[in-house]
Amino acid sequence: MPSIEVLRFEPLLEGVLQRRWKRFLSEVELASGELVTAHCANTGPMTGVLHPGGRVRVRHDPSPKRKLAYTWEQAEMPADGGWVGVNTALPNRLLRATIEAGLLEPWLGPVASVRAEVTYGRERRSRIDLLLQPAPEANDQRPIYVEIKNTTWSAEDLALFPDTVTERGQKHLEELMHVLPEARAVLIPCVSRSDVKRFAPGDSADPRYGELFRQAIDAGVEVLPCQFSFAVDAVRFEGVLPVQRTESD
Repeated sequence: MPSIEVLRFEPLLEGVLQRRWKRFLSEVELASGELVTAHCANTGPMTGVLHPGGRVRVRHDPSPKRKLAYTWEQAEMPADGGWVGVNTALPNRLLRATIEAGLLEPWLGPVASVRAEVTYGRERRSRIDLLLQPAPEANDQRPIYVEIKNTTWSAEDLALFPDTVTERGQKHLEELMHVLPEARAVLIPCVSRSDVKRFAPGDSADPRYGELFRQAIDAGVEVLPCQFSFAVDAVRFEGVLPVQRTESD
């Protein structure tokens, strides 16, 4: 599949990451020499993408409703100079645009509607990232529950999620299994880097997640790792990566 642009925005500002602290904050020196504090939406360890002294890109979006005018969006990959998307608020928007453009139709079938953050689960206390209603011509008319996970960690050409223990992620896998077989359940790792070729669960970071991941596949949960590449003013869909059951396959 050729690379296809799915999102365009005002060019980001480049700078150098000085530090990250209190999980939500990062200090960036812009090309002008100005030091700014940027919001860091990724509260995890950011394994492999947190490089003080490395180049980053930030979005400048001042607003009376925002505490910080800057948001950390991308980080440079030192090995090849490519960029990885680190803003965990972006993947849902990316995948919705990709689905609505019909780019996942070979896997999901034709889609009539997309709803976000719909309450579901055994206790009705979870929210699914996207709930899809198949188009009338779709062969399978079951609703499609889509859970999206921003994936930035890698080992050589293998994309991995999660990069730390995630009880929330474990719960999401259990909830996806619970909707079967009355609905389809789809896990979409949003692979926010272009230098990988495969996806696997991060067993070494969260063994329990890896166990549940394999249980989910065996139960019928579909896994579609969607890969994206990041530019200073756009994001492009690169295709769906193959899945392996364990990190060590």
